[in-house]
Amino acid sequence: MPPDLLRRRLLAASLSAPLWPLQAHALERPALQFPRDLGSHPDFSIEWWYVTGHLRSGSASGEREFGFQLTFFRSRVQATQGMKSAFAAKQLIFAHAAVTDVSGKKLWHDQRIARQGFGVAQASEQDTAITLRDWSLVRGDQQYRAVAASDEFRFELALTETQPLLLQGDQGLSRKGPQEQQASYYYSLPQLQATGTLALAGRQVPVQGTAWLDHEWSQALLHPLAVGWDWIGINLLDGSALTAFRLRDQAGNALWDGGSFRHPAMGAAPHVFNRGEVWFQPLRSWTSPSTQARYPVEWRVRINSAHGALADFYTVKAVIDNQELDSRTSTGAIYWEGLSELFDSHGKRVGRGYLEMTGYASPLRLQL
Repeated sequence: MPPDLLRRRLLAASLSAPLWPLQAHALERPALQFPRDLGSHPDFSIEWWYVTGHLRSGSASGEREFGFQLTFFRSRVQATQGMKSAFAAKQLIFAHAAVTDVSGKKLWHDQRIARQGFGVAQASEQDTAITLRDWSLVRGDQQYRAVAASDEFRFELALTETQPLLLQGDQGLSRKGPQEQQASYYYSLPQLQATGTLALAGRQVPVQGTAWLDHEWSQALLHPLAVGWDWIGINLLDGSALTAFRLRDQAGNALWDGGSFRHPAMGAAPHVFNRGEVWFQPLRSWTSPSTQARYPVEWRVRINSAHGALADFYTVKAVIDNQELDSRTSTGAIYWEGLSELFDSHGKRVGRGYLEMTGYASPLRLQL
């Protein structure tokens, strides 16, 4: 079958399930088991492993800064589960990768899609070990190895754990809406130490920096009224980790919000934000010349909590405006995801991380 036709059929199969399953049930409070829960959960509808980070390269001409992103998605295709054929697309693997060149003010990105099996795409159930052709994210000895390549970029990075797992929400059960069914299992690994190589346009340089890993799985993606979300995952310069998100309705109002904050002195347990403690206010927007979508690329994020380690508000600023990703040939979505900086209420830069915004080009109406 021609690759383009196969891609369209796989995408059609992945979109056949409704956005919010009519028989979705509340997820149980987890007792997550590691390393097992670092791996794949094929009985769940959707799952992703998401790695982002800030990299630096030094040379005689000066230091350059980069952002990188590598995400693997696994999607269970319910309609094919009863089929006997080995060729049935029961699980699909998608992947997105991107590199932001800060000084060059340019974003490179690429995407992949394949059915699981046949040595092309695999997601282990025992530990983090996902491959999709020549892209991979594999864990071993408390270190992850991330590899992605396209015609224009390539990176090979070792990501070393420096802090314990951060269980989001209620010990790893993260609410995503007002109903109990609207939840996911979710943990993060902030403050990963990144080292390796990055190549742009055939020129390879050694890089080092700091990265963030999220792993999330659920039976559904969004509340029925949600059109998208705004999310930040920030490695603070003092070793802290800040997560904040909100899900939006058509009018731009928050259907749900949440997140967490953890200082190194707190050990493994974070401060978890309750509903209503996180507030996103757009300050400046940018319009994509490709899609005409308008994205807020500078935000004020207020944390109205009693946690004394937090500022009253932060400002999040994209390092470059154009970090829009067009994934219509894989997950079907257009979204903004890019390297950003965090400033405290006095204007001092206190961290770097990633900002993700979905549902601005069009309402997010797919199940991955």
